[in-house]
Amino acid sequence: MSWMVGGIKFLLWFLLLSSSSFCFGSELDVTCLKTLQKSVIDPRGILKSSWNFSRFICGFTGVECWQPDEDDRFLSLSLSNLGLQGQFPQGLEYCTSLVSLDLSNNNFSGPIPLNITRQVTYLTFLDLSYNRFSGEIPIGICNMDLNVLNIQHNQLSGQIPRQFGEILRLTSLNVADNQLSGLIPSFLSKFPASNFAGNQGLCGPPLDDCGNANKACLGSRRINDEFIIGSAAGFVVGFVVAFYFPHMFIFSQRLHPYVYRIC
Repeated sequence: MSWMVGGIKFLLWFLLLSSSSFCFGSELDVTCLKTLQKSVIDPRGILKSSWNFSRFICGFTGVECWQPDEDDRFLSLSLSNLGLQGQFPQGLEYCTSLVSLDLSNNNFSGPIPLNITRQVTYLTFLDLSYNRFSGEIPIGICNMDLNVLNIQHNQLSGQIPRQFGEILRLTSLNVADNQLSGLIPSFLSKFPASNFAGNQGLCGPPLDDCGNANKACLGSRRINDEFIIGSAAGFVVGFVVAFYFPHMFIFSQRLHPYVYRIC
């Protein structure tokens, strides 16, 4: 009987050990990556082929763990230049230890989520550059403790939120090549002008003063107005020359004999 009890204990221990091995990583992290994988379009099949959930997630493409040799939480997700498509990935709220997210050089589109702070609460590095994200920059980004924010070369519009001044740790910011407009908040003037270039509506240091921008706009408008007025005047003169004078010449030729007779 004792051997039977011992066998049952061994079997229960084995089943418990086996069931725990089915999850090769934190349950939250696995849920995060599975949800993300399903939410994006992966034309090259890179995530489908390399994210095998029967293995430890720390060996997945783009995943960096705190301690790679152990079943540990991951801190960084770099999915740059994988040809991924769709809207901003889902499931990131389960990646509760994530501090770095790089989605650059893909084909993501649509708005940046308004509740991005709730999805990636502890990020210090966020790179969304060279995608097709559109809409306004969500104010929620200003509630994050970011050191680096790169949203260059998208289709973002509207103004740069003045709340950016609340990101005290921000050491690198790049919003170039979008469709942003308005005055650059003064506390961002420490960043290079090239980091704001390619936004025709932006003005203020480190770019040109808004007064100069307005003058340039007015000057351009004045030139256009003068061109339109000049074109209209030229048309009127041309019409007179082309229509009035020939008729006057013909009329004078017909009138000439009568004038001669009277004289």
